[in-house]
Amino acid sequence: MARAISKLAPGWWDYTTLDSEILNDAAALTAKDLEQLSRPGFKVCIYDTVEEFYTAEALEYIEAWRQTTPDNPTGVCGPIGPTEHLPLVARIVNAIGLNLRDAHFWGMDEWVENGKIVSTDHPLSFSKCDREMCFDRIKPELRMPAENMHFPTGDLAAFTRSFDEIKCLLMQGGQGEIKHWAFNDPVKREGAYADAPPSPEEYRKLATRLVDLHPVTVIQNARTSGGGNVALVPTRASTVGPVETWKSAKVSIWHPGHHDNPFGIRLSALMISKRIPDSSVPMSLLADHPNVQFNYLRSGIGEVVVDMH
Repeated sequence: MARAISKLAPGWWDYTTLDSEILNDAAALTAKDLEQLSRPGFKVCIYDTVEEFYTAEALEYIEAWRQTTPDNPTGVCGPIGPTEHLPLVARIVNAIGLNLRDAHFWGMDEWVENGKIVSTDHPLSFSKCDREMCFDRIKPELRMPAENMHFPTGDLAAFTRSFDEIKCLLMQGGQGEIKHWAFNDPVKREGAYADAPPSPEEYRKLATRLVDLHPVTVIQNARTSGGGNVALVPTRASTVGPVETWKSAKVSIWHPGHHDNPFGIRLSALMISKRIPDSSVPMSLLADHPNVQFNYLRSGIGEVVVDMH
């Protein structure tokens, strides 16, 4: 049976092309149901306060960096979105005197304009945000050396190799409205993928690369980062891929409730828990990763109900 045409962008794959039974099951999940989706390899955590939520997110960085040694360096791959934890990371590092000279950090992604990855002069630059909100706030004597900070902005093959050279203990991120982590968006509905999206096995072979962004991703980033100014948001990006994700010991996804909606944060959890990977919902591919954690702010879980505004 042919799959549905997307209601969001007919030339693309996305979650609206899934079987309606999966969509209906996701919409029916309560907050209590979400907690019960945990299984070996997939853990659901719910936090009651904003303070607890972002402190826990920041502490994941600290816990990973505290394990690094000169002979066994470790690192964290982190997002821009959520960003609220980044200043907390710097405060905790400074407060406990955590020396980061042997620690590493990977930025998840960066924008691409006119065929080139943007510089830190771009108003939406992710690497600039990481530095301004976190790394530049760390005391100079504790800061991570520049060579230990890896961004997908130059030699992408070298960026990928760094995940073999340094152990990434944590890949942390949010979930976009198109159900991506980093910018692992669904693909266009064309060519070999005119009738079906890539198989999970095929999609998982993708490493750090330049990608075209689903229109929903462009709209979301305009909403969350640009005050709705869509013209400001590039339509391409450089992004860490599934290859690097599966080299990371843990994948931790944070749902504050304003990046994706009540339906979306249920759908991906359901598909991961029930092992229903489908590349039209890229986040669902994490069903096959051995250590995934979803973190929810209780007030952001909401309900999937009709509520006219």
